[in-house]
Amino acid sequence: MNVTPDIQSCLLCDDVRQERNGKFILIGLFDALWGPRFPLKYPRVCMVTRWCSGEGEFTQSSRILRPDRQTVLAQGKEIPVRLKDELHTATNVELFVNVNFDQPGVYWIEVHLDDHLKLSYPLRIGRVSAENTPSKGPEPPAGTA
Repeated sequence: MNVTPDIQSCLLCDDVRQERNGKFILIGLFDALWGPRFPLKYPRVCMVTRWCSGEGEFTQSSRILRPDRQTVLAQGKEIPVRLKDELHTATNVELFVNVNFDQPGVYWIEVHLDDHLKLSYPLRIGRVSAENTPSKGPEPPAGTA
């Protein structure tokens, strides 16, 4: 019997480590990226998803969309989601390497489960000048300028 799980979280970061006890360490958590020139080539985007309250086997796929919300910038691989019962969770880590953001703007992260969209959220990509002040695009997060 399959019970479709809920997505408990989806976070972007620079790197992920796993301790011997199974706990995950997320390094460089972000919701926006800033660069002085474009295209901005970002070496590593790690996506960490956690599924809960489900039972059975499913397939996760994710992608990064350009600001038009139609064009795929980066497509992830299909990842199995296996939940023994509704009390267990499944954590997946996906790595996107050398992602080229061609212009400042709002890109979109999508997570699908068995070809059904489960989550969509913005990833702000902005330009900073040599003085670390934004010249175009969204405002930087507090404390980063």
